[in-house]
Amino acid sequence: MHLITFTEAGRTRIGILDLAHDEVIDLTQVAGDLPDSMLAFIARGTDALGTARTAVESGAGRLALARVQLLAPIPRPLRNVFCIGKNYRAHVQELQGAGTSFATDFKQAIPEKPIFFTKTTTSVIGPQMSIPASLDPTASADYEGELAVIIGTGGRGIARADAMRHVYGYTILNDVTSRRLQRDHQQWFLGKSLDGFCPMGPAIVTADAIDDINQLRVQTWVNGELRQDDVIASLIFDIPTLIETLSRTMTLEPGDIIATGTPAGVGMGFKPPRFLQTGDVVKISIAPIGTLENPVA
Repeated sequence: MHLITFTEAGRTRIGILDLAHDEVIDLTQVAGDLPDSMLAFIARGTDALGTARTAVESGAGRLALARVQLLAPIPRPLRNVFCIGKNYRAHVQELQGAGTSFATDFKQAIPEKPIFFTKTTTSVIGPQMSIPASLDPTASADYEGELAVIIGTGGRGIARADAMRHVYGYTILNDVTSRRLQRDHQQWFLGKSLDGFCPMGPAIVTADAIDDINQLRVQTWVNGELRQDDVIASLIFDIPTLIETLSRTMTLEPGDIIATGTPAGVGMGFKPPRFLQTGDVVKISIAPIGTLENPVA
């Protein structure tokens, strides 16, 4: 099931995306007892999902997809987005070979433990919304296509063997980064957290709809040119490891977002670097989740 947050006629609500018919099922129309925000819906767990499935079968509450505007599935997360740095071997290698102004900052070998950082909630934007690269005073905005994990059942001290039971679903995330701010401030938070530097969407696909998450392929195009292409199986630290590591020190909560890292092919990896420019279009696809596309402004 593809869960979405959308606006139509000046109102924001949640629904289900029916790609086969280019329609949206408005859950507020067909299941009035459901919450109208994605965070509250996720917190209701399997009961809410069961009600939503019944709503789909009713055939009611359908809107043409062209009538609505898709937002990020979780437009304002409960707290910062958790992110993982250097989680594909080929990406680590390209960072080591980056231009001279960046090489000394990324010369470390394959990390022995996951590298965590966060992006602010105000960085989140939805599909087709403009990435405001012009807000970056260093003109070094870069793309990073990623699979993001949505936590369902929260908890602390989650064992690796139990971790996937805590996954609600998955979405696509673009970890847009100011490379020079990332370098200059050493800790990555500022370079990752500019307003609008976290496009997300178009939907959350529930975990039960994906047979083998490791077979999913992350692909990123810039202006129609394929730049990134790798499978989730290539992660250095897999999803259970990330959940176990995070929950060892903190309580994960329903709706928490974990971006799993980006494959090789980022703009910084080219010589010279190919940073985003006004007028560019970034498109990230992960089947069966869909495609996240954003222009650059």
